[in-house]
Amino acid sequence: MDITTTLNEITALSIEDRIRLVQAIWDSIAAEQVYPDLTEVQKRELDYRIDDYEINPDNVLTWEEIKASVKVISENNFTNDKGASLAPLR
Repeated sequence: MDITTTLNEITALSIEDRIRLVQAIWDSIAAEQVYPDLTEVQKRELDYRIDDYEINPDNVLTWEEIKASVKVISENNFTNDKGASLAPLR
């Protein structure tokens, strides 16, 4: 299989067909249920987050709250103590 030829054929598809293709590929990956191994640090972090959620189940943010806070941060130009802009790159 020549991946370059395949990619060229894929880019010739309509957006709708490419989305369907991506969904089919993703579904085939998910069906195999193969997950990467987590490092010990990642396992500890997940355990910490689960424990914290179980202790404080109301201490969460909705997706809408997260998006709103990111929007506020990205719309404001922050500067450090020397006056340099810390605004996000665009």
